[in-house]
Amino acid sequence: MQSVEEKRRHKRFNSLNLSYVCVDESGRIVYEGMGRTLNVSESGILLETHFPTEFGQILSMTVAFEENLLNLKGKVVHCREGRPGKYETGVQFSELEQDVTEIFKQYVAAFERQQQISSRPIFETDFFDLMLIKRGKVRDMYDLGDSLLMVAADRISAYDVVMPEPVPQKGKVLTQISLFWFDVMKSIVKNHLISADPDDYPESCKPYTDILKGRSMMVLKAKPIPIECVVRGYLSGSGWESYQKSGTVCGIALPQGLKESDKLPEPIFTPSTKEEIGVHDINIDFEETVKRIGQDLAEKIRDLSLAIYKKGSELADKKGIIIADTKFEFGLLGDEVILIDEVLTPDSSRFWPKDSYQPGGSQKSFDKQYLRDYLISVKWNKQRPAPFLPDEVIRNTSQKYLEAFRFLTDEDHLF
Repeated sequence: MQSVEEKRRHKRFNSLNLSYVCVDESGRIVYEGMGRTLNVSESGILLETHFPTEFGQILSMTVAFEENLLNLKGKVVHCREGRPGKYETGVQFSELEQDVTEIFKQYVAAFERQQQISSRPIFETDFFDLMLIKRGKVRDMYDLGDSLLMVAADRISAYDVVMPEPVPQKGKVLTQISLFWFDVMKSIVKNHLISADPDDYPESCKPYTDILKGRSMMVLKAKPIPIECVVRGYLSGSGWESYQKSGTVCGIALPQGLKESDKLPEPIFTPSTKEEIGVHDINIDFEETVKRIGQDLAEKIRDLSLAIYKKGSELADKKGIIIADTKFEFGLLGDEVILIDEVLTPDSSRFWPKDSYQPGGSQKSFDKQYLRDYLISVKWNKQRPAPFLPDEVIRNTSQKYLEAFRFLTDEDHLF
């Protein structure tokens, strides 16, 4: 056991990462790298590695906990391939050194507490030491002075009404899918992300670290542009309803004879107003957008929206997902337009599995359309109060969000 050095390099270990070295019987290093803890006990550890191990190989590991680095060693007793390029590796510890044993027991207990906290659904947060400035349909926003803390709870809404029960893991899925896309889209547009690592947050956030892990972002204070930037690549939802009535969507004329869920000749920008919670957004045409925010800004957010959708839909298509439509939000940082809020998530988009796509009706989905379909089946009037959801609906909705996360990011586990 030794004091922590290179603290920044090791700071994420408490969020279940560790370094490892695999050696053969002669002590020669075979592989080394970083891994993620999936489960741990006092007798062994299950981690995700980037290489296949063999039964009986020795793995030397370093785990950072509080102000200590714990050096552990054990024998590989299990290894199977998970997602491409990642392996689930089980290690049975050799006898721990005396000075490591007690601290490692504390680490195991802390891991178990964190797992319990991280898996517990969170309907809303109440961080009394922080200044809550807004509670949206999903996110709680806190003012940190020079920045904002954005926390994705597990609330879910339909038809602009928040449901009474949370959906487990939903806030983490939204956050981690957005982080994935922020990185993908950074060549197109800057975004508001400062950090998603609670270790980087101000000291006032530290008491809430276990809740914040995986579901929060510290972001820049941008001025939101009051337009929902909707892009449609397929004919569905309110777009399909509008087309049936007039052959247009937000003033854009479409070819005759299209069916529900048909792919459009090219993606279209169909903006809407951004209303308060409980008030339906109103679809508007591009001319109305120009009247509200000006020609230059309207063209800028239109062009960015179409570029982001094009890149995102092409990447998702390779992973077996059709992004039928989506919406973006932008903000102004001085005179610069940046991407804010969330990006290409199951809340902001329609995700359809490519292998079952069949135009001419509604599609299977990895988004909250499943919830909407249930609410239609019980003939809810789309007014408050929302009905209570059966356990099966909550469980299946959670599973659909997790499926979208796994397909898009190639990750099996939320952090």
